[in-house]
Amino acid sequence: MAGKLTCPYCYGNFVEKEITFRCGGLRAADGKQCAPERDPVRVRFADMTPVPPEVAGDGRKLSAQCKQCGNTTTLQICPHCHSQLPVHYSKINSRMVAMIGAKYSGKSVYTTVLLHELIHRVGRRFDAAVVGADERTRKEFANDERALYTDGVLPVTTRTAAAEKGRQPFVFKLALGERRRFRNTLKHTVLSFFDTAGEDLETDKGVAENVRYLSAAGGIVVLLDPLTIPGVVAGLGLDPAVLPPDAQKAVATTDTPINILTRVTEVLQKMPGIGPNRMIDVPVAIAFSKVDALWDALGDDSPLRQPAPGFAYFDETDSQAVHAYVQALLQDWEGGQIDQLLAKYYRNYRYFGLSALGAVPPARPPEQQRQKVATSGIQPHRVEDPFLWLLSRLNVIETGGR
Repeated sequence: MAGKLTCPYCYGNFVEKEITFRCGGLRAADGKQCAPERDPVRVRFADMTPVPPEVAGDGRKLSAQCKQCGNTTTLQICPHCHSQLPVHYSKINSRMVAMIGAKYSGKSVYTTVLLHELIHRVGRRFDAAVVGADERTRKEFANDERALYTDGVLPVTTRTAAAEKGRQPFVFKLALGERRRFRNTLKHTVLSFFDTAGEDLETDKGVAENVRYLSAAGGIVVLLDPLTIPGVVAGLGLDPAVLPPDAQKAVATTDTPINILTRVTEVLQKMPGIGPNRMIDVPVAIAFSKVDALWDALGDDSPLRQPAPGFAYFDETDSQAVHAYVQALLQDWEGGQIDQLLAKYYRNYRYFGLSALGAVPPARPPEQQRQKVATSGIQPHRVEDPFLWLLSRLNVIETGGR
């Protein structure tokens, strides 16, 4: 693959030749074996795990020989952060999907449910295989999935980057079947998801420190809580006193979606090639979460309440209907300020409405440490829509229904 590559873990740029290697740590025929030790580069990323030494080499050759033990290794690592790269990373497409969640938007829950749906239901729909690309991703996602789906408890609030310097993204590999000249092939895509704490978006400094990956993103999902939009609660006749605790906090927050979008836009405008007179080209999905809290106010015929299409392609007609409906709601809710900002600065954006849980969680009793999901269980509603739209814009999946 020609040109610049981007690390799915630190988002640093490099060319294929610059990829370096790590010794496999195996015992050689003469008995030599490289002992694991702390990698000073990984230590800077708060990873103290002892690992075999770095091996110099040319990333274009896919293997290198360790000078210490004599073994050949195929373990490629990023030249910037020394994270182990997915197999054949430089030979396949990679897609950085930036996921930004406003405070109280439920982003951690959404990320877990989205990935669960991609691995299971959506994977079957598109005849796709979605697997964790590294051991840490597989282990940590399995823990998150077990807590939510088996134990029925919601995750704790995402810690800020300042409090957790070593936080790393989840990296998954997506394999889609493809028919080429009478033979079946696989189209591989590496997907990187970074879990940004809501507090990181409340100051300009926090945005600059935590969304450096925006410049590498092929698409961006911005998750917003509709209850934080001025006028929504009163306009829909909702009583703030009967909303669940997190919803009450969202209503009372001093930060609004327009402020978050403004700060994200300012960061994107600093990317190379984006001048004062150019619009932002990266596709941005504006996803309003927790729409289950609005069910009664929206009505049964609302496009937001309809189930997602089940076709093995992204349905453009259905998506446009949802987009137009949300766009009209925004005009009523806050005078169209959000839509005006997006229309002026973004060449390609789309609105979505979803619910990761499908029902508002019950209030947490004082003696209960973690909040539980509703007794009806997890019933996600259209969580995959923003992600599939981005994949369609990146030519990973087909678009139909135009």
